[in-house]
Amino acid sequence: MEPKRCQWCLGDPLYVEYHDIEWGAPVVDDVRLFEMLILEGAQAGLSWLTILKKRQGYRKAFADFDFETVARFSPRRIEKLLLNPEIVRNRLKVESAVRNARAVMRICESHGSLSEFLWRYVEGEPIQNAWTSMDEMPSRTDRSDSMSKDLKKLGCNFVGSTICYAFMQAVGMVNDHLTYCFRHEMLKNSER
Repeated sequence: MEPKRCQWCLGDPLYVEYHDIEWGAPVVDDVRLFEMLILEGAQAGLSWLTILKKRQGYRKAFADFDFETVARFSPRRIEKLLLNPEIVRNRLKVESAVRNARAVMRICESHGSLSEFLWRYVEGEPIQNAWTSMDEMPSRTDRSDSMSKDLKKLGCNFVGSTICYAFMQAVGMVNDHLTYCFRHEMLKNSER
């Protein structure tokens, strides 16, 4: 018998795999956090499935999300990326990935790591929500507002509050699996 899942992931095997393995599981690795920050920003105005289908292309194009390498991307490299069909070829989004990599470098210098900087928005532990339907789930919160404001001050782009909340969901800062979903209970007692 198939386990019960959040309804948003149903209908595509890639979505189901992402839901079952990654979404909502706490992430502390700086490279993975940077990856998700860039991918969530790239998703703006598009479906998450579109981004998941291009994820391997993003990994190749953005040096496996090594932010130190991405921070050194030249204008010429950016122009080349804009010709790459394996990513979303939006100039603002591509340039923001490089700009965000530079901001992440500064964050690591001043806070020790991207993980330490980001996880402070939830006091270092995943918030355990208990939504019973997608209608209850917020698209932003005071915490995502704060994260967005601070990231923008540090020079990041494509980090509005809604993007930050989606990021928080993706990297397990909040457990937003619906209560009937098998992953909700699995992640309920997770730590970062």
